[in-house]
Amino acid sequence: MFNIGPMELIVLAVVGLIVLGPDRLPGLAKDAARMIRTLRDLATGARTQLRDELGPEFADVDLRNLNPRTAISRALLGDDADKLRNFNPRTAIQRGIFGDEDEPPSAGEEAEPTPVSVQKPVVKPLGRSEQAPYDADAT
Repeated sequence: MFNIGPMELIVLAVVGLIVLGPDRLPGLAKDAARMIRTLRDLATGARTQLRDELGPEFADVDLRNLNPRTAISRALLGDDADKLRNFNPRTAIQRGIFGDEDEPPSAGEEAEPTPVSVQKPVVKPLGRSEQAPYDADAT
């Protein structure tokens, strides 16, 4: 939830023990637990109230689907959203460049990279008294 590892939790506990002292620390831990319980109850109550107000026709609505990113992708892409999760741009570009010579690999296997011969430009070194080229438009 907060992405805190066990070592960070131990360090926070030690710092809390040093800063707050052993007398006040149990009381603050109780207050923190009560606050978390209250927040959890508020979230559950809001979820229940939303389901009650939406009515029985929306009883099976999953609230995680109300995420704006998910809702927009489903509205724009429809059933194609699942296909895009398995989309590999590398193979699509290779098929676009080299054509559809063979079947695309299945979702589980990875495509072998196709060797592409790229010619490097020939660069000759400058002579002793020769100056480097200067392009006034590029500066």
